[in-house]
Amino acid sequence: MLKKLRLYLHRQASSLGRYILEQTLYALLGWIPTIIGVGVRGVLYRLILNMNGWAAIESGVRLRFADQITLENNCYLDQGTYLHATPQGIHIGKGTIVMHGAVLHVYNFRDLPDAGISVGDDSLIGEYTVIRGQGGVTIGDRVYTSPFTQILAINHVYSDPTRPFIDQGITAQGIVVEDDVWIGAGAILTDGIRVGRGSVVAAGAVVTDDVPPHKVVAGVPARIIQDIEKMGGRGMNIPIYHRKEGE
Repeated sequence: MLKKLRLYLHRQASSLGRYILEQTLYALLGWIPTIIGVGVRGVLYRLILNMNGWAAIESGVRLRFADQITLENNCYLDQGTYLHATPQGIHIGKGTIVMHGAVLHVYNFRDLPDAGISVGDDSLIGEYTVIRGQGGVTIGDRVYTSPFTQILAINHVYSDPTRPFIDQGITAQGIVVEDDVWIGAGAILTDGIRVGRGSVVAAGAVVTDDVPPHKVVAGVPARIIQDIEKMGGRGMNIPIYHRKEGE
């Protein structure tokens, strides 16, 4: 029983003292609703997080290994988000929004050297997006993921039919998403790939190979279906509503 308790604590915080401090703050402050709660957490969560400027944290946000989480100025964590930052940590850039139900999970208990999640500035992590960072996930600036996107920098080895796959280890090569990428709803990015700048991943696509810059990919597995550079700014024949100042 004591061994299981130690294992649980080992997977929740950097130390027993940190666990007590973090859980105490969550219990006292984590539930407070409205802008009052956002303000209180913005001040007192500095005791456990690395906050460079002001960050808005809604009620019901779950944080583990908070000392390994860095929030830059004006980033926003919506209700129900879950950040588990077991070393090497999670970094959220300036002005980035993490929407309801998103899960950012490093979960590096195998001491993988490149583990971690880094999200750049002015990006948006959509509702119920899952990012697994065992191999390292780097997301650039102005990257939008739509709801239910999965970015999974880990894979199981299963080549030996005589052994259960859970005994064969994992691979963790990492994923890079460059600046100005739009990832459609339900898309899956698998381990070891790079998505080039200005590209679009269509809804439901499964990306198993690198995506060159300024391309649209779709399908299972994903293939290039359009070259944005050859579109010449024509786009599709639908109304376009531009973002207003302050949105």
